[in-house]
Amino acid sequence: MKHRQLRVNELVKRELSAIIVREINFQGALVSINAVDVAPDLKSANVFVSTLGADNGKSVIDKLEAHRPALQAALSRHVVLKYTPHLIFHLDESIKRGARVLEILDDLGKRDGQDE
Repeated sequence: MKHRQLRVNELVKRELSAIIVREINFQGALVSINAVDVAPDLKSANVFVSTLGADNGKSVIDKLEAHRPALQAALSRHVVLKYTPHLIFHLDESIKRGARVLEILDDLGKRDGQDE
């Protein structure tokens, strides 16, 4: 990936995170943007979101989708690009999967200690 595209991804991620914190209340859930992948033509952006404390990640994605036009408008005011990308939100389960793998490895380590 080109250096410019990496900078655009990081800029959109940082600004969108700040906008979401200011604009949307998730009732006690912690929502963070893990990554943003802006298309090379700058017309769309895949936004990978993780949640902590939310009962259902789908409800967080639905809320973000409902606020998408306002988020895109705010993003266009904060970030000057040729096009304001169309935001596409995805639930990123990588943190939960990683925690589960660590839990399994920990359990395996405890079993190995008992066998000796």
